[in-house]
Amino acid sequence: YYDAAIGKTDATLKTSLYNIISAGYSTKSYDYLYTIYQTSDITADGKVWDMYSTCTWTPGQKQCGDYKIVCDCYNREHSIPQSWFNKQSPMVSDAFHVYPTDGKVNGQRSNYPFGECANGTTLSKGLGKLGSSTFAGYSGTVFEPVDEYKGDFARTYFYFTTRYMNTSVTNGGGVFGATFGDLKSWSVDLFLKWHRQDPVSEKERVRNNAIEKHQKNRNPFIDYPMLAEHIWGNKKAVAWSFTTGVDALKIEFSIGPNPVQNKINIRTNEHD
Repeated sequence: YYDAAIGKTDATLKTSLYNIISAGYSTKSYDYLYTIYQTSDITADGKVWDMYSTCTWTPGQKQCGDYKIVCDCYNREHSIPQSWFNKQSPMVSDAFHVYPTDGKVNGQRSNYPFGECANGTTLSKGLGKLGSSTFAGYSGTVFEPVDEYKGDFARTYFYFTTRYMNTSVTNGGGVFGATFGDLKSWSVDLFLKWHRQDPVSEKERVRNNAIEKHQKNRNPFIDYPMLAEHIWGNKKAVAWSFTTGVDALKIEFSIGPNPVQNKINIRTNEHD
């Protein structure tokens, strides 16, 4: 899937990834997102995975609709607000950046950019907080997600700015420049920080695989997190390969019984 990106650096690498994840993309309707969520955003106990609240949602039930308080219902949160691209397709229904979230907290986030704030407001049973930015380079109001999901959102923005790099921005919210390919320097610094501090989780891998079955594309920054460093970070001048930044696998072999009787135990530093 990523062969065409091998050997590329920074902007050329990003363009290569754009071509890969745009080719064969299958646009789904906005309503169809709820269908995708049934496999892409489900917890171990079969509930909807909400990164904005501690509420418990049963798939297909309590879809917004009207809400007054947290836990009234869940809807579809555009991590890149719709107003920034004037609700254009296919961005409006691209599941890689549209998450199932509590309606009230979604409303609190509004179209404010993600960021960091010291003394923001957190709603009862909500996750994340709204307040004045304390991150260098931006001084407006921001929504700060909880630490557990900061890397998820960073990789979401890396995906979006790559997938829609040639799309004009209606209102970039202080995050993007003239196109979605132009992440402002402060947001690059923020998302790289989050990306490094919150590594890819199994939740993201499951979501990546599930969405691919519907949209026919993937988020490269989940598959190969080091790509972000080659495009925006500390490896911009280094050609990317599948093994760049991957630690060598240390393998320890133990064989038993001795002499061997049709059994070999192979143990690595991670798995048996």
